[in-house]
Formats: sequence, C-alpha cells, structure tokens
Amino acid sequence: MPDDWDGVTPLPVMMHFHAFLRRGRTVIHHPRIGSETKPRGVMLVAPSAQHRAWRFWQDDPADIAFADAVLADVAKRYPVDQSQIYISGFSFGAAMAWRYACARGDRIAGLMTMSGTIKQSSTCANPPRQVRHVHGLNDLWMSLPRGPEHDTTNVVALWRKAFRCGKGRLDGALTLAPGVEFAHFTWDNCAGDRSVTLDIHTGGHFIPTGWLGYQLDGLMPKTPG
Repeated sequence: MPDDWDGVTPLPVMMHFHAFLRRGRTVIHHPRIGSETKPRGVMLVAPSAQHRAWRFWQDDPADIAFADAVLADVAKRYPVDQSQIYISGFSFGAAMAWRYACARGDRIAGLMTMSGTIKQSSTCANPPRQVRHVHGLNDLWMSLPRGPEHDTTNVVALWRKAFRCGKGRLDGALTLAPGVEFAHFTWDNCAGDRSVTLDIHTGGHFIPTGWLGYQLDGLMPKTPG
C-alpha cells in the first residue's frame, strides 16, 4: 500500500509482472519497484505466475484473463481509480506486460517495461496510450532486438507501428542514478495523442535505479499546486 493513504481516496494502481522464476513477493520488497510506488500514492499489485513463468509466447495467453481477474479482485477490496491503472514488468514479466497492454490497452493509463519484449511483428489489437521502455545494449538474457543497420530503436517498433508514429528524436542523455546514463528517444507525434519513449543504456539485464519512479512521475496526472 502507498504511504499515508487515508483509506478512502481512490488509489492509482500499478500491476507489475515479475521476472522468470520469481514471485510477487519479490516485487513487493524490491528496492527499485515497491520503493518507487509507495511514496507516489500508488498501490502496487504483484501477481505470481503459475509455475513462476508467464505464458506470453502466443498472441492471446491465458494469463491475460488471470491478470484481469487479479485487477477485478483488487477493485472489490479497495477503492481503485480506474483511470490510473498502470502496467509494468521486468524481463519475462516485461514480455507479459506487452501482451497484456496489447489486449487491454483501453483500460490502462500507461505501460512501463524493462529488459523484455515480444516479437515486434506481433499483433496489437488494442494498444495503450502511453508506452515507456528501457533496455540494455549488453543484455544477454533478453537481448535488445535490433533492426536494419543495428538500429536500437527497433525494440519499440511494434508500438510505433500500432500508434502510427512519425519520426522519433534523440532527446539527449538521461541520468537517474550514478553510473547509468541513458540515450533517451521520444516519439510524441503519434495518432490519438499517443507517445512512446525509449531509454537505452550500455549495461545488461537489470531494473535501473529510479527509472520506474521517473516514468510514474511523467505519466501520472499532476496535482495543482
């Protein structure tokens, strides 16, 4: 639960899909996940996959219905702000988050994924409005899917196509914590006011410190004053 919740105010929710062989408990206590949601007034929901592995390989995996049921159960127990449902995931969990966002995009306010994708040729029937992704150039577990001429921005080609985006731009370097610098790309010229951002770093397979919090700050509505 978020810090200082009054027990009444409807809660923004971030549902996070864990990595391969992990559990929801790992997510709740993770210093780069739970510690980012709590001070921002966001409830963190961390379901556990059956056999500790999400079924994301096919276009319509059974775990989409499972995730629907988790969110429905949360809404029965707590006052949820349905306009602020965020989805995130790391590694295999990021791939599952992509699948969920492609199926339920009209229900979510933003997708934030780290070090994991599905095939860029995959079908995305119902994309979300906002997508934020980060990936390492030296990721050996779920390698960054490059395009022609080693184009690193190919990692979000699925979203750029689904959103009918124009040409993107490199917005320079982004530094959130010492030792990790990102090349920050933006596509904010997409149909229907949709947008995509991509952060590329030179590291491997990990959740960058401060990245989730930074994205939540950008996606969540700003409180006047």
